[in-house]
Amino acid sequence: MTEPRVAVVLTALDIEYNAVRAHLTDLEPERLESGTRYEIGTVRGTSCRVVIGVTEAGNSSAAVLAERAIQRYAPVALLFSGVAGAMKDSVNLGDVVVGSKIYAYQSAAGEDDGLKARPQVWPLNHAVSETARIVASSESWAKRMLTGGDAPRVTRAPIAAGDVVQKSRISREAAWIRQHYNDTAAIEMEGAGIAEAGRLNSVPIGVVRGISDRADGGKTVANDEHWQPRAAAHAAAFAVELAVQMLESGPIAAKSSPRVDEGTDRAAQNGSVRNGAMVFNFSSGTVGVQANTVTGGTVNMTGSNVSGSTQDIGAIIAELRMLLQERHVAGQVDADTMEDALDELDVAEKLANDPDPGKRRKSARALKKFGGVMSDVTDIAAKAAAAASHVQGML
Repeated sequence: MTEPRVAVVLTALDIEYNAVRAHLTDLEPERLESGTRYEIGTVRGTSCRVVIGVTEAGNSSAAVLAERAIQRYAPVALLFSGVAGAMKDSVNLGDVVVGSKIYAYQSAAGEDDGLKARPQVWPLNHAVSETARIVASSESWAKRMLTGGDAPRVTRAPIAAGDVVQKSRISREAAWIRQHYNDTAAIEMEGAGIAEAGRLNSVPIGVVRGISDRADGGKTVANDEHWQPRAAAHAAAFAVELAVQMLESGPIAAKSSPRVDEGTDRAAQNGSVRNGAMVFNFSSGTVGVQANTVTGGTVNMTGSNVSGSTQDIGAIIAELRMLLQERHVAGQVDADTMEDALDELDVAEKLANDPDPGKRRKSARALKKFGGVMSDVTDIAAKAAAAASHVQGML
């Protein structure tokens, strides 16, 4: 039986966690062998399943807990919901900021003439960005707000993540951000860890922040009591609706069509299935295909030649292994990376053709992890992503 699609929404603080949890029903706790605890629930008014967990503060712990959630649940998206401080006067308290980019702003090198920025940046996944834009423009998420009142403004803008609690507009860190990351709208402490976990596992991520203060040291106990719960609630409402939209959109089906040479007549190209074979009819034009039978203008492609079959995944993995060996010999891949990458390919190859959908899902996950290990070698990483999609198409 295929496991249901889920989204994961993580938080750092209990107040943020409870804000997300309030949107879920039928909650079921789960404790991993590591001791990490998550809860799985259904978003009210939908059939969408969401996993929630607490990472505690900091990018390192966020990355570790995100990795565990990814490995356990294989989510369609990994989202983070919480509060943040505003870095621009144009961002108001209570506003929601969806990170268009996540900056690890403390990444730098100390040299004789001072500190030099070495930016680490994670852009928002395109699918998440498009979904967030639709959610924000429709204001459908505002119906989920439990605080009442008008919907706050939603901005897609860069977010800076570091391990320093920012409480000043004139501190060295604040000046550093203005100098090197001056489009930053909000600052927080977990986004970089979440983004890196998503990158390494090829999982779409989204960081959603409600603005609870201005990151200028002016925050008071009264401020926290009023704005922190409101900001957490605003972020939770948006993050939950974003998760619902990601889940309800379903997997994107690749459009399959015959490949036609540029400049030829593309008229009357129709496809059909006859007796288990894919049949295309062409009235004219020049077409290059691989098929079992070609008769006149009719092309028959049986299941063994249709993308998604189990016949050629071994050849795909063999090609990845060969390319890996070539890059290692050329000095582009070091020995440790080579060993890690081969381990993932071994797992992928062993499970790819297993009749158990759960094991094939693990094969696709291993290919995604292989792509993450090889992220610096872009052509191999791209082939790995295509191979993972191929295996997922076999489920």
